[in-house]
Order: sequence, then C-alpha cells, then structure tokens
Amino acid sequence: MGIRFDSVTVAYDGNVVLDSLDLTVEPGEVMALLGPSGSGKTTALRAVAGFVRPVSGRVLLGGRDVTDLPPYRRGIGMVVQSYALFPHLRVDENVAFGLKARKDPGTARPSRDEIRRRVGEALEMTGMAAHARRRPRELSGGQQQRVAIARALAVRPGVLLLDEPLSALDAQLRSGMLAELARLHRELPDVTMLYVTHDQVEALTLADRIAVMDAARLRQCGTPRELYRSPSSEFTASFVGGANLLPVTVGAAGVRFGGNELEVDTGEAAAGARATLCVRPHLVGLGDGTNRLLGRVTELQWRGATHRLYVEVDGHTVMADVRELKDPPRHGDPVSLHFAPDDAVLLPAGVAGHGD
Repeated sequence: MGIRFDSVTVAYDGNVVLDSLDLTVEPGEVMALLGPSGSGKTTALRAVAGFVRPVSGRVLLGGRDVTDLPPYRRGIGMVVQSYALFPHLRVDENVAFGLKARKDPGTARPSRDEIRRRVGEALEMTGMAAHARRRPRELSGGQQQRVAIARALAVRPGVLLLDEPLSALDAQLRSGMLAELARLHRELPDVTMLYVTHDQVEALTLADRIAVMDAARLRQCGTPRELYRSPSSEFTASFVGGANLLPVTVGAAGVRFGGNELEVDTGEAAAGARATLCVRPHLVGLGDGTNRLLGRVTELQWRGATHRLYVEVDGHTVMADVRELKDPPRHGDPVSLHFAPDDAVLLPAGVAGHGD
C-alpha cells in the first residue's frame, strides 16, 4: 500500500505547519522524513494517520482518498517515541489490544484463536516472545519499544508509521533497534514504512529514500546516496552527513576560494557568479595533492579510528576526517589539505533551505 501526499497543507490558527507537500511513497518502501524540529515532518505523518486534517490537498493510501476517514479505517499501524504501552496490561495483552479494539465496519474482528496466533507471531518477529507475560515496568526501554512495534505489526497494517521511535533510547540500544527495523523491513517487504526522525544516521541507515524537510516544506527527496553525493542546497548538504560549505567565485576553468584556484566541475554556472562549494570532510585528505589548501590547525578531535582536523583557510574553517594519526599536528601548526575535483559539488550561493 503506497502513500500519496497531494499538495497537502496543514495549518493551526492560520499558521502553516506543512506547506503544499507533494510526495509519493511507493508500496513496500521505507521513506524517512528528515528535518529539524518544526520542519513539518511529524505533521505529515499525523496527516497520514488521520490525527490532523489538511486545510487543502489530499492524502491517499493505496490509491484511495482517506483524507476524511478516521484513523481506525485507514489500515495503518503506528509507533511513537513514548511507547504508549498500558502499564496494567501484560506484554501479550498490550500487543492484542489493537486487534480487540478494531472498529472498522468493513473488517471482521479476529477470533480469539486468531488474535492469540497473531500476537504470538508479532512477538516472535520482534524477539519478545519470551517476555509475553511480563508487565511494561519489567522491561528495558528497548524491549518496550519492541513491544510497541509488535502491537503495530499485529494488526497487519499496509502502512507502518514510526514517529521518532528510537529517540528515547541510548546510543547502543538505538543501533540495535535500527538493525532490528532493517530486519523487519526485509521480512515484511509489502509493508510501507514512513519513518520520522531528526537523526541523519537513522535515515541514512534505514531508508530507501529520504525526504528532507525544513520550514514546513519539502526541500529535496532522493536515495541516501543521491542526497549525500548530490545535495541541491546548503541545507541538505549540512543536514545530511555534514559538509564543508565554502564560498567561491566561478572562474573560466574552476572556482576561486580566497587565494586558491580550485579545479571542480562548474556545470552551467556563469563565470563570475557566486556559489558554494560542498566537500564532505572524509573526502579531504592531509598532505599535498590536487586542489591544495594551506592553513593552520585550530582544533583536533580524536574519534577512535579517525582524527577530525579543523583548519583555518583564508578565514574559513575546513574540516578533514583522516585515519588516526600517530603524530597528529598541534593547535596552530601549518598543514596542507587536498581533495579530488570529482569529490566536490557546486551549489547555488546562500540556498540554505529557508530562502525560496
């Protein structure tokens, strides 16, 4: 079951919180809505769930217009960051709740045996079968989130909505749950997932495509690789993966950054035009090479397998992620950086996501 946002606008008291969203999520696809707080991503998810009604536009599920349907008639499952488990019910009773509470007049309520079977399948799928008789208070945060996912899966939804589902977990649990969600996606290829997050690692790890949101609008949509390698704006470049964004002037055979002539593909940019050069930190090397930049170290961070260098070049900071150095430079030391022409992307100057 696919999802279609057809020019969906949502407003509260005249304040637009989602502006003319046009987006299609293909059946069986994992689409991440990625953006900062207030970008409109959760509002978009709530519009699919039926918890908010657009002031204009339509929401379609599987080609069916559901804009005016109540949540229980949409055939969806939902997982939120707070788990929303009933503390007085056992794990298996929490998972069964959605099945017992079904009110859709077009769908028969499952029998007791069917409910028991579906609960068992959902708990087995999420690795929680051994905890079926426990109460939520007896579980860890990661286990409670697994129960919430099992409850959503038990109703066999065509669409699974996940609203910041891992934000309350610590880093280690979050990593484990990401792997579990990826496994569930492989085991349930027909379930379409709409995943709301502000965490770029979650989006890059899990999603087939990412819709980057900012200031109530969709800024760019594409595969993780497309957004990482070919961002269309400074906002996308900085929000998806982090980037060096250097102000440059287009020349006849490259660009000028401060006192440096750099060899990059300028495409159709006119000579003399202002632009922004995007280079990912891990693509910046230490030492001599093509597109050499000379500067001084202002900060050095050890990150285990790598060092991140912050280098001042012509009044701007350039970040470089290099393999762990046995004899790293110190604060104030002169260094030489370089990057390959194909590793840079030229962006319009000042297009940071708020300006259209």
